[in-house]
Amino acid sequence: MMFSLSRTTILVSLFLLTACAGTPAPDWQMEAKSGIERSTTAYLEGNDRVEQQEFALAYKEVARTGKIDLLARLELTRCAARVASLILEDCAGFTRLRQDASAEERAYADYLAGTITTQEVSLLPTTQRSTAAASSDTAAAAALQGIDDPFARLIAAGVLFRSHRATPTVLQTAVDTASAQGWQRPLLAWLNVQAMRAEQAGAAEEAQRIRRRMALIESSKSTPR
Repeated sequence: MMFSLSRTTILVSLFLLTACAGTPAPDWQMEAKSGIERSTTAYLEGNDRVEQQEFALAYKEVARTGKIDLLARLELTRCAARVASLILEDCAGFTRLRQDASAEERAYADYLAGTITTQEVSLLPTTQRSTAAASSDTAAAAALQGIDDPFARLIAAGVLFRSHRATPTVLQTAVDTASAQGWQRPLLAWLNVQAMRAEQAGAAEEAQRIRRRMALIESSKSTPR
């Protein structure tokens, strides 16, 4: 089952707002929007083949326009899904476009990398500002729970983890969020962190319980899709 993602948290959907009210969106816009949403959902569900196919489709449609800012948003959306899944690598696709990206796009890239400055926080999407501006780890965890959209919530959790600010509450929020959506990839990643922390704390039974849950999720991957 494919879960839809809220358009408010898919960065690339922002460019649809540039269309005049009442004016039908061009075909390339609709194809790109559908492609990046399907790509992101597929990635979160652990379907790499579909993710790559749909991202290539979206990228091709946007590249036809020569709009670098929109290509940058595509790359940032892709990288955001990886941060949400605790794949903490450089956003190479955006780096190639950074020189010509807007201040908002550069701020979001810095946010995903865990290097955002205080001055840049106001440039972030509204769903991400509360955790980025939180003055303490406890406040950040509370702000995370106040983010309504599940994808935005997982992104914020991933950034907190990358910034070494992920409390047990953050971990549990991320696990619950990914589980509720059926997003296998981030769910396994966050459960693994919980298991490792339990092991480090000497809570062997808790770690084993989490590992059993992970094994159950892993076994579902063998089911034909």
